[in-house]
Amino acid sequence: MSCDICVISDTHDLLRPAVTGQLAGCRAILHAGDIGSRAVLNELLKIAPVYAVRGNADETWGFDLPEHIDSEISGIRFYMTHKKKDLPGTLTGYDLVICGHSHRYEQRNEGSYVFLNPGSCGPRRFVQPVTMAGISCLDDSFAIKRIDLPHTGKEAAAANISAPDMRPLVFRVMKETDKGRSVTEIAKRTGADASLIEQIVRLYLTHPGVTEDGILGKMGL
Repeated sequence: MSCDICVISDTHDLLRPAVTGQLAGCRAILHAGDIGSRAVLNELLKIAPVYAVRGNADETWGFDLPEHIDSEISGIRFYMTHKKKDLPGTLTGYDLVICGHSHRYEQRNEGSYVFLNPGSCGPRRFVQPVTMAGISCLDDSFAIKRIDLPHTGKEAAAANISAPDMRPLVFRVMKETDKGRSVTEIAKRTGADASLIEQIVRLYLTHPGVTEDGILGKMGL
């Protein structure tokens, strides 16, 4: 199935070659926020017209981007915003409702419309896949295809980590953070990748009272 419209989100300043390859030839790109920089937006505009909303990570530079888009493309009436919690109470009349933010692919029928979160095609978060969505426009309807993108190196290594293996590491990172140690120090003391440690520390510090299981849940484990 070829893609007339491509839906992406949470690029966070990383535009993967695999993503641009999927975008090539599409009629329009819908970006559900957390773009990362003007440079990424400009590169997307070289490929196709872009409908983009401002995510929470775009607030320092994307002040001119809308918080939501209520529009129609190829006969599809859609509403798009970054966070699901910011959706309006009534969504009657829409064919497609799009959100990002969670980095998790989600697609379901909600009666009169389809809800779609294309996941993240930017930096990989923990064990979550790297995804986007493609839409094919039919005579009087449309079809959505989930697109899973390849990831390599350190990203792939994280896929083999299970919750039982991670629990001792998460516990130790929490304790080391309480002692005031930096991400670099904790990475050296645990032998774990600094990017993984940074993500655990960020979850711990931004969710007061979170438990080990809570952090593992947010990591998709």
